[in-house]
Amino acid sequence: MIRKNIYIQLCCCIIFLSILGCKQTPIQRASLQDVLQDLLTTKKPELVVETVPQRAVQEQAPPKPYRSPDIWQHIAQNLRFEQTPHQRVKTRVEWYLSQPEYLLTVNQRAKPYLYHIVKKIEQRGLPLDLALLPFVESDFRPQAVSKQSAVGIWQLVDATAYHFGLQSNDWYDGRRDVLASTDAALSYLTYLHKTFDGNWLHAIAAYNTGEGRVKAAIKRNRSAGKSTHYWHLKLPKETADYIPKLLALSYLLKHPETGFKRPELANQASTTILDVGQAFNFGVLSQLLNIDKQQLHDLNSGYLRHQTPEQGPYKVLVPLTDQALMQSPFYREQFSKSYQVKLNDTLYGIARQFGTSVKAIKQLNNKQNNLIRVGETLLINQANINRSLTVNYKISPYLEQLATPKQATIEHHHTIIAGDSLWDLSQHYQVPLKDLLDWNNLQSASILSPGKVLILHLPTKAKAQTKHPVTTPSYLDVLEEAIQLKEVPSTAEPSLPPD
Repeated sequence: MIRKNIYIQLCCCIIFLSILGCKQTPIQRASLQDVLQDLLTTKKPELVVETVPQRAVQEQAPPKPYRSPDIWQHIAQNLRFEQTPHQRVKTRVEWYLSQPEYLLTVNQRAKPYLYHIVKKIEQRGLPLDLALLPFVESDFRPQAVSKQSAVGIWQLVDATAYHFGLQSNDWYDGRRDVLASTDAALSYLTYLHKTFDGNWLHAIAAYNTGEGRVKAAIKRNRSAGKSTHYWHLKLPKETADYIPKLLALSYLLKHPETGFKRPELANQASTTILDVGQAFNFGVLSQLLNIDKQQLHDLNSGYLRHQTPEQGPYKVLVPLTDQALMQSPFYREQFSKSYQVKLNDTLYGIARQFGTSVKAIKQLNNKQNNLIRVGETLLINQANINRSLTVNYKISPYLEQLATPKQATIEHHHTIIAGDSLWDLSQHYQVPLKDLLDWNNLQSASILSPGKVLILHLPTKAKAQTKHPVTTPSYLDVLEEAIQLKEVPSTAEPSLPPD
């Protein structure tokens, strides 16, 4: 009975409280809002923390290659090729370890060029393992010539070089030009990579021994029901050892704990390309740039004489001294022109107009940002040389009689296709870029639309076949030939063992 009374009392209390709650709903709602506000206030930092990953995911950019301040470390951090414990790789690893000074020595030859080569590879999205190929191919010797007449650090034969746009004549051999040959070699490797369905080992083997030979080896294995992996292909001994050399060097760069001496080289340019804009003599240019003539020649092995050909190319690789080249009085005087900023001008638009880059304009004008003012005078890096940089060697009266008059030309029409560029066309037809621009009222930054027809004035066939200009060899030419005959590789430099 007592329990029943207690139960009845509790029910009455609940009913009473419910009625009271209904009457005071506005007060209760206000109280609830206060509580919610307090909850939101206490959780606010947590909500901010949670939104950061979401924003980061939305703004995430494609990963960029890791950039170490040392270029060899940068290469080591970005090597892609898969390692293998194959015995031929182990043999090469042992050889490299037995020659601790090898890479240190070869690194000295690569020093002026390696940064530019790595940059070219990265711009094409190719694996940085390819930067090691010149070491395997030629010990990074621009003058290297194989028994098969392959030339340069990339060991390109004449037919391949021609197919991929390298110029070659009595004055200039693009295969010896380190940077020009790099462009051709990377184009060739890209083609082979596509040809062999993305298999880099097959592509590199074909680069060494020929596309047809690797295809034949793959076909034989496929017909016999065997694996077509590189390690199962029957290839010439030189090619069979070629990729192990590359993979062994790659392995040692990634594993310094093996005791392999990895060179040190700053991950920045120590040289830069200067477009002289006209034919030049190395002696004259070296004096103007205050650079040793032999050093200038060594950096530009593609030029075979002391004087560059009249039809180009006119580009020369020069060292960057402590004072940047663009800040030198000579560069400002000879390789820049003034431009006054107009309304609505931007650095990007000005750079595009003159065929240069925003970075170059900023460097030349000591600018830290992209701000420019109307009426401001900017220096633009454009060749502005009013005098000849060549040497007019006197010739004998007899040879003067043999000198040929100005070559006759014929008009040739070229229809633009996708991928054409003004520079490539000037190289293909062996005409100065300036002439190509003048003939067609173009600027260096002009965009070529497929279907557009360009006019070129080319030598007639009879004249085009004349390869040997009538000149007398200078004392410098004779001296250079004598020096080259005396050049003997130092016995102190380690070389690869015979295959």
